Amino acid sequence: MSDTRRDRSAGVRYDPVAGYRPVHFRSLDRDQISLLHGASLEILARTGVRFYSEEALDLFRKGGAHVSDGNLVRVPAHLVEWALRTAPKSVTLYDRNGRRALSVGGYHSHFGVGSDCMHIYDVYDGQRRKAVLQDVVNGVRLVDALPNLSFVMSMFLPSDVPQERYERHQMSIMLQETTKPIVFVGIEAASTAHSVEMAAAVAGGLEELQRSPFVVNYVNTVSPFRHNEESVHRLLYAAERNLPSIYAPGRARGTLAPITVAGGIALGNAGFLAGVALSQLKREGSPIMGRRPGGDALDMRSMVNLYASPDAGPFAWDLAHHYGLPTFGEAGCSDAKVFDAQAASEATLTLLDNMLNGVNLGHDVGYLEFAMTGCLELVAFCDEVIGWLRRYLRKLEITEETLALDLIHEVGPDGDFLQARHTLQHVRDDWAPKLMDRNNYSRWIDKGGTTLHERANRQVREILQDHRAPRLPSSIVERLDEIVQR
Repeated sequence: MSDTRRDRSAGVRYDPVAGYRPVHFRSLDRDQISLLHGASLEILARTGVRFYSEEALDLFRKGGAHVSDGNLVRVPAHLVEWALRTAPKSVTLYDRNGRRALSVGGYHSHFGVGSDCMHIYDVYDGQRRKAVLQDVVNGVRLVDALPNLSFVMSMFLPSDVPQERYERHQMSIMLQETTKPIVFVGIEAASTAHSVEMAAAVAGGLEELQRSPFVVNYVNTVSPFRHNEESVHRLLYAAERNLPSIYAPGRARGTLAPITVAGGIALGNAGFLAGVALSQLKREGSPIMGRRPGGDALDMRSMVNLYASPDAGPFAWDLAHHYGLPTFGEAGCSDAKVFDAQAASEATLTLLDNMLNGVNLGHDVGYLEFAMTGCLELVAFCDEVIGWLRRYLRKLEITEETLALDLIHEVGPDGDFLQARHTLQHVRDDWAPKLMDRNNYSRWIDKGGTTLHERANRQVREILQDHRAPRLPSSIVERLDEIVQR
């Protein structure tokens, strides 16, 4: 077993949701959920979906599905219902050292960045440019340091490495630069195999990784109707090894799904349920998570797939929670082109949406321009907003100490609480920001009169200069390099 896994503990190294009280904003009644679920089952049984994988087709045939027209799979309702019963309702993720990190399920919300932004705003000169491998390093180091971000993704698509190896470069960096759980993506059929091999090298073997998984396999398919071979292979590879996957069929309303919200939800959900059925046919009980089944908003004027449109509403989250499976969403992101007031407001609104709807893993924190550009300053800002939201949604502690009835009686109508020992004891209990300014105008000027963006930039640069995750043993780093260079 590697040195990185020897210090095993039942405790939690970091607890980003301590005191946080999950809430759930309900938008659909039972009849509406039943109608949407029934519509998805009808799509699967009557219309069918295409799977471009012989292994998937064989599994569906053995499971009782009807396969025709080469690869058109009609999935019966009973097979879907069985799969929903067997798929785990929660997933425990560990950190790189084998300690419990996150319980993914129910209505607890955790947040992290996304993957594969093509551009970045350079934190040193402020210019937008193509991302390079060092930006992946910097993004992961930043997330590892920020207390309210709970998982890591690669964030940037490096333009300075060969295309056939960039995914392995990303995975190697994530494994070395953070101890937090990792969500990885992939384009090729072998992408998951490479990432699992690398994670197993760090874990001390595949069995150790399976026992304490700290990686999640994120799979996108072409559409709810068309499940491409590479994505299906990646899902089956992880399911066979009992490692968690996120299955996310593309579902942009107006192109890959009906433009109406209800139709988009029904079709998107059908695509996800087909993936759930396939994962359970491969290995009963294998963990799987789903993205919001409702279709993304597509602005027909610009043909841009939007992040922060309100039109899809919260409805799909009620349907997702109806199944009890872990959920995956987008949060802390914006359609703005720079970190400005639009970016701050849309990032905050999407974070609030995820928390009010109990989304378990919210990714793409710090993304601008419809996932084309990443901004590390926006990542830092969102970390602070998440802290504010968790504090706001905390459990209220009602005790003799917090009610302070004796003190209230002692001070009475003619006194004040400013000099009370109770005030001194609890004055630091309140949440305090690191980036948001609370000074009066003159003190703000004395401290430099900086903007939020400037303060976030300074925080990011300080973290990049000073923070490093514990180093992996050199033998493991050499093993990762060997896999990357194949």
